[in-house]
This record gives sequence, C-alpha cells and structure tokens, in this order.
Amino acid sequence: MAKRISLREFQEKLVRQLAEAQSSERRTLLGVEADNQNWLINLTDTGEILPVPSLVPVPLTQPWYRGIANVRGTLFGVVDFSGFGHNRLTTPTGSARLLLLAARHGTNSALLFSRASGLRNVDEFERDDGPADQRPWVTERLRDMQGKQWLKLDVRALISNPAFLEAGVGQA
Repeated sequence: MAKRISLREFQEKLVRQLAEAQSSERRTLLGVEADNQNWLINLTDTGEILPVPSLVPVPLTQPWYRGIANVRGTLFGVVDFSGFGHNRLTTPTGSARLLLLAARHGTNSALLFSRASGLRNVDEFERDDGPADQRPWVTERLRDMQGKQWLKLDVRALISNPAFLEAGVGQA
C-alpha cells in the first residue's frame, strides 16, 4: 500500500527537489501528465508549479484556453495542455497542477496539467525509435526504465506556434 502524504508535504518536497535541481546538472527535467500522455520539460523552461488557483473564464476563446489566473498579483493566461492537444480537458481540481512558464520566455503563460510527476534525471531515459511525433513542440520521444513513453516538450516552439497564439474562437 502506498504511503499517503498531505498536499503540503508533497509541495514542500517538490520545492526542495526543485531547489536541489537548480544546483545539480543531473535532474534537469520536470515530469508532468496531460490526460494519458507523459511529458518532460526542461527546468530552465519552467517557473513555478502550483495547485490550480481560481480561473476567470475569457469569453469567445477556444475551450482549451481556460482563462486567467491571478498568482500573487500577476495575471497568467492558462492553457489546458491536454485540451490544446485535442484530448479531453483537464479538471482543474485534485492532483491537477498549473505550470507557470519561465519569465525568460517573455510571456505570462501557464499550462494546466492533470498531474506533476516530479523531477527526472536525464539518465533515466533512452531514446524511443518509434515514428516521429508530428507536433512541432515535441522534440523527442523517450522511454523510461519501466518502458513508459515520454514526450519532451519544447516550450519555445509551443508558445510561438500559431495555433497556441490564436486562442480566439474561429481562429484556430
């Protein structure tokens, strides 16, 4: 039976791991889940990961554009990453997490994921030689030691993609 920990303990552990990762070159990836897909994101592309705050819907936008979140006085546009990928929308409760993108990207964007699976070591993965993914924001397909498939996300390619930028209804 898995040990149950409180949300606070999980968040404190994740903050410690993120701090350790900044001083270590080995753990440079953040694992997240969107619907039934596992994603890896370079830590340099991430800002903060947090429970989903209240979201204010924006009229006349795509269903995957979930609205605006106020995080300590800064507004972030929230994109449901699963919904953007034409999968089912993420319920913004429970284990769902909001990933604020790194400020170096010059955008106040956040991605909604169904779950954060923690920091990952690049040595835990090997290249998956299956067919290439056609989405321009997928840099490579990987497999972990248990054989689970992971997709590596290129945040810059995602946020510069016309489909991502055109969240208005009838535009994408």
